[in-house]
Amino acid sequence: MNKFENLNVWKKSMDLVCEVYKVMKLLPDNEQYGLVLQIKRCSVSIPSNIAEGAGRNSPKEFIHFLSIANGSTCELETQLLLIVKLDFISKDQIGTLLNSCREIRNMNYSLQRSIKKS
Repeated sequence: MNKFENLNVWKKSMDLVCEVYKVMKLLPDNEQYGLVLQIKRCSVSIPSNIAEGAGRNSPKEFIHFLSIANGSTCELETQLLLIVKLDFISKDQIGTLLNSCREIRNMNYSLQRSIKKS
């Protein structure tokens, strides 16, 4: 069992969730139960799946949950780009979020490769 609290990818994804929640306050009230809720859910899914995988009993299971976290990261990126396309927010306002998503995705892939090698 791995201590998920020590994983940099988990720490970075926790920071991302906090930033996502701040930015979601900028979206229109009529999206609170639409895109905003979905964006919050998939952002929370990233560190949650990393933690769940770290708590599993085998490297194979850990990699599986890291893969799910990667899917949630891509989902979050897509939804962030969608709110820009819908003119709810500017790309400048979410640039750091998109960069964090890409960094988390790369960190996650590296962690998966590392686990597979061991």
